[in-house]
Amino acid sequence: MKGRMILLDHIGAVEAAVLMIDGQLDDLLVDSETAPRPGTIYRALADRPIKGQGGMFLKTPDGSAFLRQVKGLSPGQPILVQVTGYAEDGKAIPVTQKILFKSRYVIITPDAPGINISRSIRDDDLRDALLEIAHGVIDGSDMGLILRSSCADADSDDIASDIETMAALARAVMADTVGPAEKLAEGDSPHTLAWRDWADPAQVVQDKGCFAQNSVLEQINTLASPRVPLAGGGALFIEPTRALVAVDVNTGPDTSLAAGIKANMAAARALPRQLRLRGLGGQIVLDLAPMPKKDRRAFETSLRAAFRSDQVDTTLVGWTPLGHYELQRKRARIPTKEVLT
Repeated sequence: MKGRMILLDHIGAVEAAVLMIDGQLDDLLVDSETAPRPGTIYRALADRPIKGQGGMFLKTPDGSAFLRQVKGLSPGQPILVQVTGYAEDGKAIPVTQKILFKSRYVIITPDAPGINISRSIRDDDLRDALLEIAHGVIDGSDMGLILRSSCADADSDDIASDIETMAALARAVMADTVGPAEKLAEGDSPHTLAWRDWADPAQVVQDKGCFAQNSVLEQINTLASPRVPLAGGGALFIEPTRALVAVDVNTGPDTSLAAGIKANMAAARALPRQLRLRGLGGQIVLDLAPMPKKDRRAFETSLRAAFRSDQVDTTLVGWTPLGHYELQRKRARIPTKEVLT
């Protein structure tokens, strides 16, 4: 099965979307039955400041939220916030005041005026045409607009319609500042996220049962195991704990002098996909196979290249005194294991 395929179905009763590339599971979006989706917008009420942490707890219809800001806020004050990711077990919902309205072709930025175009669109004539479309719809607005890379192959009427729809939503939500705690906009579901973010050409399958018919469930079930085979006979072991995600790299049966660097390079290439599919974020610690310090730069280069195309924000922090490598990754997805169990 060659090429890109997007499948929209359910795992049990839970909505899910899958991206397959050449028959291999490349990305997986799974809904949460309990936690609010990232992108959800609330009119929240300031509750109490936590000065030691530089933030404030807020009241929302879905429970307590945490905002990393205290200045200018007083208890009982209404404030518009947006969910940035999934909370760790027992912790408050993470939110921000920097609200964005994302769609397939555009991102509306209410607090950042101006029109910007994705840097991946380099054709000057196309950029001028896109600016003309944007000015024709949003001129005179105090909101900002980002035209996404998907605009490069889109119909001008579709782009204009998307801008108009998202700008209207943004105006309505940003004006709704008075009242009790309330959910003003729901975050996108997995099917909508697939339409929004997987914009490259692909065959789209929406038939009920399409996961089972295309061997998707078998590949998803392998995610329940911490072991990930690597090219060359090595393996990754990915094990989330309450504090962090531990990743161990083993060389397997290879006993050559270059076994360590080969296994570590293979792990660097495989890691972004595995973290995506497993929905893992937070602090990630890599316990790499033994390799000389002179090979660290090549490993970092490979790791940086692997994460460059990943859509989840990941910071490559660096080496620890014990020789581990640390990353910090946004908790943008629900852990897949919670759905599988």
